[in-house]
Amino acid sequence: MTIMEQQLLGESPEFHLLLRTAALLAPTDATVLISGESGTGKELIAQYLHRHSGRARGPWVSINCAALPESLAESELFGHGRGAFTGALERRLGRAQAAAGGTLFLDEISELPLAIQPKLLRLLESGECQMIGQSQPSRVDVRIIAATNRTLADMVQGGRFRADLFYRLNVVPLELPPLRARSGDVPILLQAFLQTFATRNHQPPSRLAPATLALLQAHSWPGNIRELRNLCERLSILHGGRTIDPGDLPDEIRTAHQPRMPANHPAFVLPETGINLERLEQSLLAQALRRTAGNKSRAARLLGLSRDTFLYRLKKFAVSV
Repeated sequence: MTIMEQQLLGESPEFHLLLRTAALLAPTDATVLISGESGTGKELIAQYLHRHSGRARGPWVSINCAALPESLAESELFGHGRGAFTGALERRLGRAQAAAGGTLFLDEISELPLAIQPKLLRLLESGECQMIGQSQPSRVDVRIIAATNRTLADMVQGGRFRADLFYRLNVVPLELPPLRARSGDVPILLQAFLQTFATRNHQPPSRLAPATLALLQAHSWPGNIRELRNLCERLSILHGGRTIDPGDLPDEIRTAHQPRMPANHPAFVLPETGINLERLEQSLLAQALRRTAGNKSRAARLLGLSRDTFLYRLKKFAVSV
């Protein structure tokens, strides 16, 4: 199973509804507007629509509208004739013509320059586009799928996106849920990615301790599936073939879910008989080392210390395991 296929795994009701809707849309030529947060897999769903359509044997052409310089956007999308402008030494097809018979995917459609939006609307409504320097438009048989992580309706209200283009793109909206809304799918995705990266790195797959899995399911995943995939790659490289404990997770995941005491609640209750502070510190240092099988970096994280501070205290109290 490829990385792409793994990102379309899930058993949650939200994900099943998404795939059922995509399966209904795929065989049609309907324009689809895919929305969702960054990292939710908008391009993957667009590719799914293409692969399961009657255009699957035709070209798949993807363009990121945010990466288009405004001065070149029209030429990139619709092409230009020879001599159309300085530097146009030969006729060049645009992405729309290159996608003829297939699918044109416009990622980050919200960033398409306003001046180009009427030309895209013409392509959507009449199937026609006009090269720069060409006197007559030409017809192009292409299906358009667009994606955005912004709310286009708000941009229309603010005058930053054409209303007519928005309504023409929004024929069939498809909204991808964020990963935090389908937390039940997190274990499935974790297992699939850890297995893939283990195979890629020629290692046995890493395993997740129950406490680690609980932390990961509670995580809000602001970067969505992309963040989860990158974490799995990191863990596979650093802890390949091992059981991954909570201390192995990045600080931003581990500390975000530590229980918080009330401000007036003491972190440690001093016994009436008092304590030997040095012996307590020695004991905590030794316990942290034993729990991490001697890994000093992980032991330091368990105690909330930097590695240098941890090493200094080991030396100070002559602690060894």
